[in-house]
Amino acid sequence: MSAPVLSIIILAAMFLLATVLPLNMGALAFVGAFLLGAVVLGMSTNEILANFPGGLFLTIVGVTYLFAIAQNNGTIDLLVRGAVRLVGSRVALIPWVMFAITAVITAVGALSPAAVAIIAPIALSFAGKYKISPLLMGMMVIHGAQAGGFSPIAVYGVTVNGILAKTDLAFSPTALFLSSFIFNLVIALVLFVVLGGRNLLSSKVGHFVEQAAEARMAVSVGAKAGTDVPFKGFGSGMYGPRDPAGDGVAATRERKERIPQLVTIAGLIALAVVALGFKMDVGFVSITIAIVLALVSPAAQKGAINKISWSTVLLICGMLTFVGVLEEAGTIEFVSNGVAGMGMPLLAALLICFIGAVVSAFASSTAILAALIPLAVPFLSTGEIGAVGVICALAVSATIVDVSPFSTNGALVLANAPEGVDKDQFYKRILGYSGIVIVAGPVLAWLALVVPGWL
Repeated sequence: MSAPVLSIIILAAMFLLATVLPLNMGALAFVGAFLLGAVVLGMSTNEILANFPGGLFLTIVGVTYLFAIAQNNGTIDLLVRGAVRLVGSRVALIPWVMFAITAVITAVGALSPAAVAIIAPIALSFAGKYKISPLLMGMMVIHGAQAGGFSPIAVYGVTVNGILAKTDLAFSPTALFLSSFIFNLVIALVLFVVLGGRNLLSSKVGHFVEQAAEARMAVSVGAKAGTDVPFKGFGSGMYGPRDPAGDGVAATRERKERIPQLVTIAGLIALAVVALGFKMDVGFVSITIAIVLALVSPAAQKGAINKISWSTVLLICGMLTFVGVLEEAGTIEFVSNGVAGMGMPLLAALLICFIGAVVSAFASSTAILAALIPLAVPFLSTGEIGAVGVICALAVSATIVDVSPFSTNGALVLANAPEGVDKDQFYKRILGYSGIVIVAGPVLAWLALVVPGWL
């Protein structure tokens, strides 16, 4: 058996094991890299470890560490309260505020499951209280998380941009972010219309800001009391068994606590300006700002190190190390030649999007992106099809399916179903919607981003 074929079998086995068992895909990938590299290819350990993505490691650690401090010092709660003030007494704006808040949280560095775990309990409690469709509210939260997930300083965005930076492909991080944002925004608009959003336009509610603050306080108090965020998921989930997103500290108006919050907001703005405007390394900039915030408020950084998403760090670093070994095995060229041999670039691009969507519905979206993008790079380098459009379509296809109840985000929404809602029926509705997304999502992304050829 040739090395490329054997490596593909190992990759498939890794995804299967991570899907049916609570194993981290990154840990499996390190094992796969060792077995394939050292045993099959005769590579030394130094040659295998040369593929370890040190820059991406620093970036993910720095960004998630910064977000953990922002969560601990109450900045996230401050942003939530500020956003809900925009609602006033208009019930119809509640789903959109939840969409926007979740998008902002992921855009500044939170992992999608962390953002959903923070906002979903609040959003679904209001869904029950004001007769808003729980499916509408839950999906608005998830699509909001995905809308912000590919910003240049978000984990998804950093991962994809980091992979492509090592290639010769011309790529636009802005196009990636806007593609995901607009695609998820359009889906949110359709959901709002289909699931009864128009009926909310005439509804009014008083004291929404105070009620939202109480709901967020209840989540924070529950977390401080040691209550786990309701959580379940499959495969190599980002968190487990306890989701650190529930450990936030309630924001306060006291001046001594407001100063670190304002400094944090300034730090987030500085990160965007310095990293994006001056093209400085996101990892070094984010961890520098995090340390400054820790010096400003030492109490707020307590426990922040533990909130760094180490499982995601392991996942991405393991997968990219394995992908480097795949390249040594000739697997990248083997797969690319097979795709190019189809003679139909558009059909090949659609197939790639479908593979990303179907596998990601049950496994980790990050792992799928880390595996499929390098495999597609040689095929895209031929110039027969727009590389930017295919990458954007693949990114959208692999992440919008996180609405599935078998994914971490979908499971969090299901676990926070409002009181009085039949969970079995709610599960079936989420499952039905995710089925539509898995089938239609890749096709729509392909039609919008690849077929026109404008990217």
